[in-house]
Amino acid sequence: MSRPPGALPPQLSPAEAAGTLRRVAQFLARALPLCRAHTVEFYTRGLWDRLVAPRPVAVLEALGSAGPLALRRPLGEASGAAAAPWADDMFSNVFCENSKKLINVHLFALAAKYYSLSNLGVCTPLKDVLEALRGDSQGTTGIKTDEFMNNKKSHEVQVMSELVVHMANYCGIKQVIDIGSGKGYLSSFLSMQYNLKVYGIDSSNSNTDGAHERNRKLKKHWRAYQSRGRENLKSQRLEKANDRPAESEIKCKAINEQPLNDYSSLQSQDQMTIQDLVPCGFTEIATSETSKQTEVDMVAQTQSDESKLSEEVLAILNFLPADAVEVFSSSECNYGELCEEEKAQRKMASLKAKASKSSESNLYFPVTSCITAETELSDIITDLEDCVMVGLHTCGDLAANTLRIFTAKPEIKAVCSVGCCYHLLSEQFENQEECPDEVWGFPMCQYLKEEGWCCGRNARMSACLALERVAVGQMLPTESLFYRAVLQVIIEEIYGVIKSDRHVGKTFSKSSSFIDYVRKSLKKLELDDSKLPDSCIMDYYEKYKHRMSELEAFNMLKVVLAPCIEVLILLDRLCYLKEQDNIAWSGLVKLFDPVKSPRCYAVIALKKQSRF
Repeated sequence: MSRPPGALPPQLSPAEAAGTLRRVAQFLARALPLCRAHTVEFYTRGLWDRLVAPRPVAVLEALGSAGPLALRRPLGEASGAAAAPWADDMFSNVFCENSKKLINVHLFALAAKYYSLSNLGVCTPLKDVLEALRGDSQGTTGIKTDEFMNNKKSHEVQVMSELVVHMANYCGIKQVIDIGSGKGYLSSFLSMQYNLKVYGIDSSNSNTDGAHERNRKLKKHWRAYQSRGRENLKSQRLEKANDRPAESEIKCKAINEQPLNDYSSLQSQDQMTIQDLVPCGFTEIATSETSKQTEVDMVAQTQSDESKLSEEVLAILNFLPADAVEVFSSSECNYGELCEEEKAQRKMASLKAKASKSSESNLYFPVTSCITAETELSDIITDLEDCVMVGLHTCGDLAANTLRIFTAKPEIKAVCSVGCCYHLLSEQFENQEECPDEVWGFPMCQYLKEEGWCCGRNARMSACLALERVAVGQMLPTESLFYRAVLQVIIEEIYGVIKSDRHVGKTFSKSSSFIDYVRKSLKKLELDDSKLPDSCIMDYYEKYKHRMSELEAFNMLKVVLAPCIEVLILLDRLCYLKEQDNIAWSGLVKLFDPVKSPRCYAVIALKKQSRF
């Protein structure tokens, strides 16, 4: 018999979460000037000389030995030392007290690792959360989402949907609200795969229309996906059966003259009518139970296997939508011989069944609406009931507002939010404007508000950089950044323009040379390029070409620091939840492979209920 959902994993106390946030903030207060600077202004503001003391080659060498590649290893191993008692005061000499310049790159890289989520110990393993939510049930379906999504989206939807459905089951609810649902990848999968009633809310009409169309096409091919899913399950179970140790097979033969894996003997027995839905390996297990097992040490295994069979059959039936299974009567009556009353009753039952199929097969409802912290969900969803709120890569303030709505609305029993686009967050203390009634995306928690903490847009932009991707060899676009930085020198020196409302955009990818890039960019900025001969453009290029290594090293420093800024933002959100009285459990969980999906951390919380 499967174990019911039990106690959730241990969680950080409010004091522990706030203490960790305080330590990260103290380090970043000294390190953030590196990320608050914009690479566009790298040469015009002399950022290297202002912020970094070592030469570029020394920085690149240090980051090569203690930087991104080494930082993927444990801290002690990355430092080249035995497991040392690392502490916050170890990093007091990273920056010069007087000039504030970075002076110790090796120690800087180790500090960035020290203050990363993987080292701070503030995350709850996904495996622990799933085990607590689902008990012993596995809930696997075999359907491969990469058949109708790209690799990145497939990975995200597969992992997050499993977590969300177990959260819903744990809370005993069937409604899900997907905030910032986009094209409905997660929403449609949750509804079709798990029969959850999902409202996908997005501010873009085009996204909502696209979600409707995509859902229509997906439903059309869903049976084929399910069929392949069943085949996947069968093959998986067959492989498991074939992988059983030979000793076990010998033991079974000694106990019973009839081998468990003799398929011909199974055919002669009365099997379940849904045998086609049962994985091959479990068919053997079910039949073996009919034999008279007398060996004591086989009883527990047999009972466990029988339980797994029941769970597997139920799991397969549960993920099928209502119209995927035909209902047959056990009596083979001749319809023509039925009386008129029986005919009418059967006709009515058929109509009800069809109506039920129609309603159950349309469990995903894309809605266009702009969500803010003050949004009344009941105005958008008329049949709002107890639900789980989710957000897969909700941009900017939407992630923060998702948490605020969760804490404020009693109908929302749980939340799973993965944010992104940190550069789009609104910051309360960025422009020093007094707006007491404004709801800001950052900061959320009391400590950072009291400190008047501000990251700045450029630092938040840096938080979006993907350290793990750089660590596996996906290089930064140094040349395009160099082109843009030199262009800024030309704009300021030749045209006297310091700031502009216009943007260059993706001109680099459409340019054949630096000269071509400059001329196309000037046109976009509505600046007259006729006064600038090619020779002048190339003079600027040659003047700064030997300093490209400075820009490369500077950007690597920003990449190394990026996870620490993300830690600050995520801990701010977690501490906000810890400050609420109605939350039973809250934590940070690493959901995705950061190489596939760099914004891989989820903020998860469940409200207090009678079971807690």
